Amino acid sequence: MESRSGKSEVEEEEEHRRVPLSERAEWSDITPIPQDDGPNPVVPISYTKDFVEVMDYFRAVYFADERSPRALSLTAEAIHLNAGNYTVWHFRRLLLESLKVDLREELGFVERIATDNSKNYQIWHHRRWVAEKLGPDARSNELEFTKKILSVDAKHYHAWSHRQWVLQALGGWEDELNYCTELLEEDIFNNSAWNQRYFVITKSPFLGGLKAMKENEVLYTIEAIVACPENESSWRYLRGLYKGEITSWVNDPQVSSTCLKILRTKSNYLFALSTILDLICLGYQPNREITDAVVALKTPDMDELDQDIARNICSILEHVDPIRANYWIWRKSRILQSA
Repeated sequence: MESRSGKSEVEEEEEHRRVPLSERAEWSDITPIPQDDGPNPVVPISYTKDFVEVMDYFRAVYFADERSPRALSLTAEAIHLNAGNYTVWHFRRLLLESLKVDLREELGFVERIATDNSKNYQIWHHRRWVAEKLGPDARSNELEFTKKILSVDAKHYHAWSHRQWVLQALGGWEDELNYCTELLEEDIFNNSAWNQRYFVITKSPFLGGLKAMKENEVLYTIEAIVACPENESSWRYLRGLYKGEITSWVNDPQVSSTCLKILRTKSNYLFALSTILDLICLGYQPNREITDAVVALKTPDMDELDQDIARNICSILEHVDPIRANYWIWRKSRILQSA
């Protein structure tokens, strides 16, 4: 429950002075059960006094299977001290069902806990359980909650996973593509937003699937590539738009012409060059413009190029992409073997 200040009872209590459970009248009938670490624990953990007390009382109500408001309140204290205790979360769910608690209030509780523990798996598992119980009524709240998390950490795995679950289980697809566009306008390198965009165009029941969206998405992605050719995410996304249609990807003049445009700038061309290499290895026959653009990338400190454009591309990539130099050497060896 929240107070008028918007803080939980547990938070307000901690701000003043936490009253030990042993001093609270409502807990006088409970005999705490200490943790049993055996007679000679190898590496005993130095728990705080508050943690030890709360968990001792929790074990008592848990083993007694006490389904009461005070037990629910106790789980809140235990979670506040350790938000990763899956047994406490599990018992809390049993209590929420038994006590018929308004689960909309539970979403508020989870959000407060997530403020400092947003990458805790138990929190997201619990929140999904609550949202599933609430059904479509929780849709807007859950999408807004993940937006809030993603505004702080745009690549938050749990938030994206939860958001995708919400869309599939509760709906809310209508504005999701626009949301992805907004994120990419803020940061074109946001690979999570690119991933979500692909998820939307392939899963949304309103867009007609990849086949229906392909033409517009190819144009959108090419614009993003031309604007920022060093962004690997957009190149990967472009290839993904031809999933199951490799021949179409190889023969689409939009792909090769985009690569040519970037090669001619002689800057940030690594992914354009590697894409041309992939196309050639899959059967693409480069025209004279492509060949001349590749040759023009040779620098004075490089060995002489030969007549094979694929090997030439590997030599250039070996030079301009030293981190993966061994990979490009290996690619060149494969070309030599198949020649």
